[in-house]
This record gives sequence, C-alpha cells and structure tokens, in this order.
Amino acid sequence: MKKLIIPKQIVCADSDNRILNNSVLEITGNTITGIREYNKKDINEFNGEILNAENLTLIPGFIQTHIHLCQTLFRGLADDLELLDWLQQKIFPFENALDKSSLKVSIQIGINELVRGGTTTILDMGTLRHQEIIFEELIDSGLRAFAGKCMIDKNDLYTKFKSTTREELESVRELAGSFHSTVDGKIKYGFAPRFVLTSTEELLKETKEIMKDFPGSIFHTHSSENKNETAEVRKRFKMENIEYFDSLDLIDEHTVLAHCIHINENEIDILKNRKARIAHCPSSNLKLGSGIANVPRLLKEGISVSLGSDGAPCNNNLSAFTEMKLASLIQKPFHGPSVMNAQTIFRMATIEAAKALHLENEVGSIEEGKKADLALLNLETPFHPLGNEKGNIYSKIVYSASKDDVIHVMIDGEWVVRDRVSLKYDVDELYHHGKEELNKLLKRVGNA
Repeated sequence: MKKLIIPKQIVCADSDNRILNNSVLEITGNTITGIREYNKKDINEFNGEILNAENLTLIPGFIQTHIHLCQTLFRGLADDLELLDWLQQKIFPFENALDKSSLKVSIQIGINELVRGGTTTILDMGTLRHQEIIFEELIDSGLRAFAGKCMIDKNDLYTKFKSTTREELESVRELAGSFHSTVDGKIKYGFAPRFVLTSTEELLKETKEIMKDFPGSIFHTHSSENKNETAEVRKRFKMENIEYFDSLDLIDEHTVLAHCIHINENEIDILKNRKARIAHCPSSNLKLGSGIANVPRLLKEGISVSLGSDGAPCNNNLSAFTEMKLASLIQKPFHGPSVMNAQTIFRMATIEAAKALHLENEVGSIEEGKKADLALLNLETPFHPLGNEKGNIYSKIVYSASKDDVIHVMIDGEWVVRDRVSLKYDVDELYHHGKEELNKLLKRVGNA
C-alpha cells in the first residue's frame, strides 16, 4: 500500500540540508517515491494511507553506531565506577549470568526504548553466548541493524567470561553465515572482538580475514576509552591501542572503533589515512569518567564520527537526543560556543552515521529512492523555541527535544510507533518480565 505523510516541515539531512515546508512525502512499499509540493487536489485523489501530521516535523530516523542491547537489563546496577572496575565487578559477571530468557527481555527492552526514541538503525555489540537470540529479536522487531557476537578469548578481568580462540572464530563464521544480509539486507553482521585486553592477536587477525567472506560487514570494537586501559595496552604491546590495531592491519573504512578518547597524533593520522570510523558515546564517557574525545579535531581531519548511546548501565538511557545534546555541549568549554553546532550534530546522528556504516545510499536522509526510515516529532510546544526560522529547527531537535517529542516512527516503510505507542511491545509486560528475569540473574550472579 502507498502511504502519504503531510508534515509541517521535512528536515532532509541531504547534501543541501534542505528544510521543506508545504511538502508531502509519498512512500511505496519500503521506499520514498516522491517528495512534492502539497496540493489538496492530489491528496483528495491519493489512493492509499494518508497521515495528516501538519503540526509535526519529519526527520530521518536516527542511526546509532555503538550499542550494547544485552546490557539493558543492568541499567542502574553499575554506577560510579571507572571502566575496568565496571567491567570486572559488574558487567562481565552480569553478562556471564545471562541465559536465553534474560537476554531476550534485555534485547526487547532496549529495542523498545531505541525505537520509541526515534532510532531506526543500530550497530550492536552482543555478548559471549546466545547471539542467535539477539538476531531473532532484531528481526522480529523490524529494526535495521548490524550486530554480532562479542568475542573474548582471554580475560584477566573475569576469567569465567571467555571462550577459546577456535570456538570464537567458528561460532562467528556460523552466525555470519546464518544472519548476514538477511531480511532483504536489513540485518548485517558486525564482527565484534570486545577490546584489545580480551582478544588475542590470532583472534583479531583471523576475524578480519573471515570478514572478507561477508561483503558489507563491519569490524566493530572498543578502543582507547580509558587511561588505565591504554596504559595496560602500552605495557603489553609497547605501542598505543590504535597503533597496535594498525600493526595487525585491522583498520580500514569498514572498521568502527567505539570511543577513541585517549589517542596521539600518530593515531589520528592512522584513523585519517585508513578512513576508519569512530563511534562517539559522550554520556557513557562522562558517566564512567573516561574523558572527552576531541571530536572537533577529528572532524577537522575529515575523520568519520557518529554517535551511540553505548549500553544502558554506562549512561542509564538509550536516547539519541541525550547523545546529540551532550556531544555538542561538552566541547564548547574547550573549543568555544560556536563549535559542534546543532546542524553538525544532527547530521552526525543521521546521514554521517549512515555513511559510517556504508548505508548512505539507503538511509540517513530523506530523499527519493531511499528507504522510508523516518520519525515525526512534535516541536510545537512551549518547551521548544517558539520562532519559526528554518535554522532554528536544528536547535529544537538537538538542544531541547527528547524522546517524549517522538510521535510516530517508521522503519522500512512500516509503522513501528504510532501516537507515542509501540506497535510491537507492551511496556507493562516488558517491565514485569524484565524485573522477573533480572531477579533470577542476580541470584545466579550471587551463587556463582
């Protein structure tokens, strides 16, 4: 069935940064097939579903390039710790205790929160076991995603949470064979060694080799997040984190590195020359006390930077709005109030994130021929700037909007949220099921 959306305005995030008034959007199947001037006669003759959203702003769905859906169940249980303690004392024991039931509801709660907040595409790092559950839930939800099993073949922080190198490599090859480029390409594989300190050289190098058999896949890992982490990398390998990755030929345009806070000039050159992608997670970096990435410098060098919420226990929400606002505000004391303006940030959450995942020909902007991954926001309230200037729309979205302003969300031409309500999940059911599974998980951790 064809669909027609009549919004107040369309924020395209295209190469011209068009903001269209008095326009309508036509969708056929899962594709945007028309953007044209509003004409009442055409509307009266339209044969399909019409959404009159004349007070709403239509935007591309947000794209988050670093998420841990498996951790959603742990929200609020790992506060006020630095990274390595956070992993050792809380996150690794919790992830180790996940079974299929607790993992399933964790994924569902996370997806519901993301989609309800206007996020339509993610790059997710899974956990050590039961990755098939994550793929099944992603497929069932309709979300567009890269995802992959978290790979760990050594672990001095928590020795119970690891596997052998051979088992890891065999399992990811099997998972990628089963799920990469499925659901008409909506689901793709992200090969995800956890980080340097839990990955052998063999695991890292052979994972990159396996990727060659799965065109369009992503190499996704953490890098240079915490000073203690980078000090340990330096101690073990006599080089910095990104320098080590580069020595193994791991970094290229299909590499997405989460964080990259503590990096030197040589590493910046490596990132630039290898065309690596960086996922910036400001709320996680602040809450864990990890630091602030020099994003203005990275952007100046032409390095791809996009945004991610990371996992719920290192920021306590999965909101693209939170990440956008913080990504702008935390840079201004160091680089001046004009840096990281709202338009730049909005593009980082949409089209630049699509480019990071090589999806820019499919999603990330509102243009004819692209997939209909969209969100409609109500920005006409007293909680937003009251002016109607075109440039002000970015200020509204980045500095004052929240998930509460998301009214409708569409992925691949299908509505997944209508009138602020998920068409997939029952929130009360998620809450009670989540509590039940969390209590069981905590007992398993206590008895371990």
